[in-house]
Amino acid sequence: MITCVVRYVIDPSRIEAFERFGRRWMELVDRHGGTHHGYFLPGEGASDEALALFSFPSLAAYERYRARFGQDPEFVAADRIRDGSGCVLRYERTFMRPILPGSAEPERTPT
Repeated sequence: MITCVVRYVIDPSRIEAFERFGRRWMELVDRHGGTHHGYFLPGEGASDEALALFSFPSLAAYERYRARFGQDPEFVAADRIRDGSGCVLRYERTFMRPILPGSAEPERTPT
């Protein structure tokens, strides 16, 4: 499993547009083989930072999902929410390997 962590710098005056953007992407990730863990919006402290976390079974599964960007009309429409509203000022994506409750330890090769 691979988890994508997206760190956003958002325009706090456009938080409602960011929420619409986030809700749409949660649907798309879940529909196209991933599991969305949610968007995390400012609550206290910095008011211009938000996070999103979603997982795919493998990097190959993520790449199949990612190939739809700019092609699939639903993906294009979801990005229009972001681009048209200016709710996202910038973002960066990082991939992580989660350790989840109940997950087995990875097999180790002998040294």
